[in-house]
Amino acid sequence: MKSDKPKNKKFIFIFLILFVVVLSYATYKYLHSQGHETTDDAQVEKNMTPIIPKISGYITKVFVKDNNFVKKGDTLLTIDNSDFVLKIEEAKASLAAAESNFAVAIADTGSASASVGVSQSNANSATGNIESARIKLSRATNDFNRYKNLYNNQSITKQQFEQAEAAKLEAENQVKILIDQQKASAALQNVAVSKTTVSTKQVSVAMANINKAKVALAAAQLNATYTIIKAAISGQVSAIAVQEGQFVQPGQALFYVINNSETWVIANFKETQLNKMRVGQKVILKLDAFENDIFEGKITSFAPTTGSKMSILPPDNATGNFIKTVQRLPVKINFTSKNDAQKLALLRSGMNVEVDVLLKSN
Repeated sequence: MKSDKPKNKKFIFIFLILFVVVLSYATYKYLHSQGHETTDDAQVEKNMTPIIPKISGYITKVFVKDNNFVKKGDTLLTIDNSDFVLKIEEAKASLAAAESNFAVAIADTGSASASVGVSQSNANSATGNIESARIKLSRATNDFNRYKNLYNNQSITKQQFEQAEAAKLEAENQVKILIDQQKASAALQNVAVSKTTVSTKQVSVAMANINKAKVALAAAQLNATYTIIKAAISGQVSAIAVQEGQFVQPGQALFYVINNSETWVIANFKETQLNKMRVGQKVILKLDAFENDIFEGKITSFAPTTGSKMSILPPDNATGNFIKTVQRLPVKINFTSKNDAQKLALLRSGMNVEVDVLLKSN
């Protein structure tokens, strides 16, 4: 019996030590939770610009390799431009034809305008000739009436009377002829005016065709520039998933250029953790890749929706299969200027981060 007492005392001592340790840890976690919110559901993020061709074709050359650093404007790859060169030549030929048609339309307009002028002159001349013919007819009519009275009195011969009658008839016919010529000139003038109107419209159509051909040429030249794909930003390229001779389509993501100049963290906090979190609060960041380093950041924004709502297949709670689960909201955290720039340059998109938000910080 005496030998059991030391064992009991030893057990009680160990139990008390464990109890104190557990109580201390629980107290620490409770106090810590009053001023902190933590999560390990977080990753480093960077801007990733996809390299997407605007035209289809076969790749002729790739100028970069996996993980290369590039500057804005550097050529990344080229696409065969043979078809686009032909389209440029075709567009140039169409433009030349349109310009020739425009020149012809201008010439037709000038000719039609000249015809209007000639027709107008002929009409004016016919009007003057009619007036002269009517004067002659009036004189011939008076002579005929006078000769008729003399002939009835047998003062002149029949031959003289017939000559006066013939002169009168000739003058009448001349007036009729000139009136018909005036009508013909007026008709020709109307035709010339109509032709001028048509020619003017043809000029407008020809000008529109020139503009259309210029647009087609500009489009062909622009498409030709798309055969050279350049870096839109400075950064580091991802793995190159294309090779020479491969056929690519418009809108196809070939690879990415990652912008290393801006880095942030997206932390997915449970909705039950957001009550005391505010924009501007200080954040302590620990990365799995750098266990001995601590980074500092601050909350800059909260996502407008939970992560599940932004997924490809968001849950539909109206189907009758509803199971209540705690949702997570993405929170953006920017690194502050107090961090080592060289260490920040080593961070890569997708690295895991442990996030500790100081709720009482401003």
